[in-house]
Amino acid sequence: MSKDSPALLTVRDAAERLGVTPRTLKYYEERGLVSPTRSEGRYRLYDEEDLKRFARILRLRSLGFSLHGITEMLKRPLESVDGGHRFSTESLQQIRDAIAQQVEALDARIETMRRELKEAQKLRAELSPDLDYLERRLAGENADTLLEQRRSAAAKAATTAKASNTGRSAKAAGTANAADATSARRAKKPHKTEPNNTTPGESTPGKSTPDESS
Repeated sequence: MSKDSPALLTVRDAAERLGVTPRTLKYYEERGLVSPTRSEGRYRLYDEEDLKRFARILRLRSLGFSLHGITEMLKRPLESVDGGHRFSTESLQQIRDAIAQQVEALDARIETMRRELKEAQKLRAELSPDLDYLERRLAGENADTLLEQRRSAAAKAATTAKASNTGRSAKAAGTANAADATSARRAKKPHKTEPNNTTPGESTPGKSTPDESS
């Protein structure tokens, strides 16, 4: 290695410089946040730029930023501002848009999973009685007795569903009728007219005629 070549550190030496474990550095490399060079023997070697990048990642992590957020931040350069380094407004907007897009995608994924979960729960509820019937038949219970129990359960479920639907319809109608009655009472209620005690030619106390200087 020539004198002009940058000093390269092994993962152990780099971790010692940064005050972390070698596993931490390997983890960030696996996440694609850092790409060290490799020796002929395929050992990881880190230069000063790698260490600066690691230090930046560790600092952002200590501030509570997620790895996905840090990934977007590392794609944009920092600018010198008042003796420090900050993102430009354009970079902040790009980072914001990238993270917002991820959040929107996750929201859509969550909604899809909720629908799938609801459908799975419904299907499970439908299959559970079937499984119960088959297991009880295999256990030696009488088929006619079990089928009669299923008929009774189905009839009871249908009656309960019908009563529930009727109750909801009646409640909705009652709410609508109550709203109509309230509207009718308000329409019949006379409006009170406040007496005008102001003598003609006097202005109302506390009020003045507006002019352009006010």
